[in-house]
Amino acid sequence: MLTLTDSAGVRMKITPLSVPDAWEILPQQHGDPRGLFMEWYRHDRLAEAVGHPLDLAQANLSVSAKDVVRGIHFAQLPPSQAKYVTCVRGAVLDLIVDLRVGSPAFGAWEFVRLDEVERRAVYLAEGLGHGFCALTDDATLVYGCSATFNPEREFSINPLDPDLAVRWPTDAPQFSARDAAAPSLAETRAAGLLPDYAACLEYYSSRSAAFKAAADKTAEAS
Repeated sequence: MLTLTDSAGVRMKITPLSVPDAWEILPQQHGDPRGLFMEWYRHDRLAEAVGHPLDLAQANLSVSAKDVVRGIHFAQLPPSQAKYVTCVRGAVLDLIVDLRVGSPAFGAWEFVRLDEVERRAVYLAEGLGHGFCALTDDATLVYGCSATFNPEREFSINPLDPDLAVRWPTDAPQFSARDAAAPSLAETRAAGLLPDYAACLEYYSSRSAAFKAAADKTAEAS
């Protein structure tokens, strides 16, 4: 876990999840009778943990009724989509799944509760799968993506795939038609659609190297 503090005393905790290349971010909230303030994203703080910041290309907002399950979604590499996700109203259980063929954690998944109380966020790298279950009505997610949506490279895994055995926190999940009809993990792998772990690591390394080179150049010019 990284506890990050700057000269102004602003702090956030960034903790690796059990799924490799995914992190939980817990911001420090500053409240008084007027309300509260916090920094829910800092590109420099994320870069300290991940090796590079999120290159924001698209920002999405999703509102869901209680028991709605969205996912499991992923995008092919390159460029795939890294995501930085937080819940600004209500609560969800956010799901991260390792879909990268060759990963030691292939098929592993983890839930993180995102809500309007602790205001946690999650960051998941390119190649990982994402989904969530709304725990409340009007559960509202805001998330930044590193690439714009490309329907030709975006795919779904069936959220009830027995091989994944995700333990969704509802007895009456509501799915979109697309997600309900999505193929299993095994079927998607057999079709050659899943991200490759080695290619993902190479992509992460190139992102980190480019960020470091740019930072070094800026430092030399200052």
